[in-house]
Amino acid sequence: MLNFDEERFLRIQSGAVALADDLHRTIAECLNKGARNLFFAGSGGAGILMLPAARLLQTRSTFPVYVEMPAELVVTGSPHLGRDSIVVIPSLSGTTKESIEALAYCQERGATVITLTGHADSPLAERADHTFTNFAEDDTSCESFYLQSLIIALAVMGERGEIDDYAEVVGELKRLPELLLEVKRGFEERAERFAAQIQDEPYHIITGSGGTWPEAFYYGMCILEEMQWIRTRPVHASDFFHGTLELVEQGVSVIVFKGEDETRPLAERVEAFVPQYTDKLSVFDTAEFALPGISPRVRALISPVILATIFERVSAHLEVKRDHPLTTRRYYRRVSY
Repeated sequence: MLNFDEERFLRIQSGAVALADDLHRTIAECLNKGARNLFFAGSGGAGILMLPAARLLQTRSTFPVYVEMPAELVVTGSPHLGRDSIVVIPSLSGTTKESIEALAYCQERGATVITLTGHADSPLAERADHTFTNFAEDDTSCESFYLQSLIIALAVMGERGEIDDYAEVVGELKRLPELLLEVKRGFEERAERFAAQIQDEPYHIITGSGGTWPEAFYYGMCILEEMQWIRTRPVHASDFFHGTLELVEQGVSVIVFKGEDETRPLAERVEAFVPQYTDKLSVFDTAEFALPGISPRVRALISPVILATIFERVSAHLEVKRDHPLTTRRYYRRVSY
């Protein structure tokens, strides 16, 4: 595969799922001490990657869950944040300014802060009440963060008796690293073709629903916009017909992410509509990828993980074809703001 280290990928994703037991113990400890709610508070892409886990809890658990942008939380506060709160703050570098400020803000109010980082010797890792470090880099962090946050959500549900097969689900997640590597291998040629197809496109509408929506949002904002300087319009499939459909015309690229949860018909509605008005529809369906030994229930949970895995391959080819390295920035961590 182009510019890809298979052993590094396996090591990082295996590291993410290897944290399951410790994550579970930490969540159990917090709940046993009386935790009454949970906040996911990540900046930028890391925050987006928490959304599938948050949504799982919002739709399958009665445990109160809040999703906050760290910078906004510090400015506005929350009446729900306090001594009985668990706050999960992800940051690959562990140095994100807004997240460091949010950590201090939450701790001042007595909350228990759990950080997920890629570096143990970072401010977020060193100052958290509980820290979990799994080294990763930009091209491997999506799956790692998706899996860690999913395990946290499952641990909450397991401790509260809201799922009865926690161990079985986590057992399936632990099989994923090798399976995801096979998915990448099988997708490589299609990834190169798709990168060639879109390398000169100036603009994309990108959409998904349920668990795939965060990956659509993430890929549009953090990869195509931040790392490739390509304009995008990420829009949830539920909202596609409440505004964005008016931008669809011949020559406009529309990318649909289809997952395997109960929201799949929302993406299919977009898929059925778009070809009538543009010749540039691209659909990526997680159901197409073989994952031996993974149950339909778990497949539904990991749709964003699968999409992150295949689109990393698209990104690898896109940066080469456009002669625009994914590390190139004009402003992010380059200038003061």
